[in-house]
Amino acid sequence: MCSLKEWSAESVRIEHFDQRRIMAPFELRLPNSAVTVHDPDILILGGGAAGLMCALVAGRRGRRVRVIEHANRVGKKILMSGGGRCNFTNLYIEPDRYLSHNPNFCRSALARYTQWDFIAMVDAHGIAWHEKELGQLFCDESSKHIVAMLLAECAEAGVEISTACEVSAVAARDGGFRVETSLGTLACESLVVATGGLSIPKMGATGFGFELARQFGHNVHPTRAGLVPFTLSGRPQEDWLPLAGVSLPVSAQCQEQSFTQPLLFTHRGLSGPVILQLSSYWEAGHEVFLDFLPGRDAAEWLRALKRDAATRSLEQVLGDVMPRRVAQRLVELQAWDGVLQTYRDNALDAMGALLNQWPVRPSGTEGYRTAEVTLGGVDTAELSSRTMQSSKVPGLYFVGEVVDVTGHLGGFNFQWAWSSAYACGQVC
Repeated sequence: MCSLKEWSAESVRIEHFDQRRIMAPFELRLPNSAVTVHDPDILILGGGAAGLMCALVAGRRGRRVRVIEHANRVGKKILMSGGGRCNFTNLYIEPDRYLSHNPNFCRSALARYTQWDFIAMVDAHGIAWHEKELGQLFCDESSKHIVAMLLAECAEAGVEISTACEVSAVAARDGGFRVETSLGTLACESLVVATGGLSIPKMGATGFGFELARQFGHNVHPTRAGLVPFTLSGRPQEDWLPLAGVSLPVSAQCQEQSFTQPLLFTHRGLSGPVILQLSSYWEAGHEVFLDFLPGRDAAEWLRALKRDAATRSLEQVLGDVMPRRVAQRLVELQAWDGVLQTYRDNALDAMGALLNQWPVRPSGTEGYRTAEVTLGGVDTAELSSRTMQSSKVPGLYFVGEVVDVTGHLGGFNFQWAWSSAYACGQVC
């Protein structure tokens, strides 16, 4: 097998690739001599999932492609995703799993490059994977395999990649673009913005892509953190703080959206998959409702227990179907003392209604610091759903998270990155 050409903190051309090298910690070394930077046909801003995917697809067409990444390595979010195993897609990709001001925009790209297409590439590279739950696909070993695969495909397609490269100015010139970078001035026919969103700034996330879109006259829908934990304050925080670290399956509802997955109580509020899902639909000031007995009519269940186990306490029967600490806390918060036979049926009905729809009012979210995605972004009304090209500036494209398309938790956002990048890479 060939070896990976030495990486540079300033610029790297990947000519040959050894997948074993990517499994070891990344090492960036300055070259002994200066690297010559050539003007590409296509310049891609951003070396994340969408940027690398677009690069390899365009490179396969014989286009000269350069990716520039402001961080010291590409694929940082891929590497950290899924607990280091990368939830790279989902078996159940459907347009209704995406949020956008135009819910139909994602249909074309998702239909033309599906989860099965990406799985086929993963299989072709011999990457072992498994379904965890709800169609979520993860690498058996490490997310580094996904980065290795993308880089190998880029290498084969002749893609050039520059890391630690800052962009200072972009302008449309002579039917193309001129981009001022820390490597010098680059000219290109097509410019692809794959800079991601604002989530997880410690990984280098910035609003550069949104600023660039506005520079070229694009509308950018207001952005906010998505797939993010809730914070609580005041009495609600006091109510649930004793349960910090406890997890249980619940149904959670807000804005007519409902999800059934695990909830995690934290020192600062509420988290877990069910909360991350719901957070994308939540608006400040709104309550969320927790069903601690999902799939069960709690009132009917309590009435039946009153007949069959009349001398048991509510804490005891709740402790049979949920963590005992949760059962104890629910009883404490409502002062539900006594055994079941001491309660009238209408009292049990009220208890059951609360257990099925317990209101909690978040004070906010943890914000971009821990958010997995950014909601909002470049207005899809000004992009081609088939090519991702700007309707305002020929040759300008936007792909991935920078676009106003946000998926549910579970591999949906990676699939949008692959699909939107493929659509762009086929034509740019």
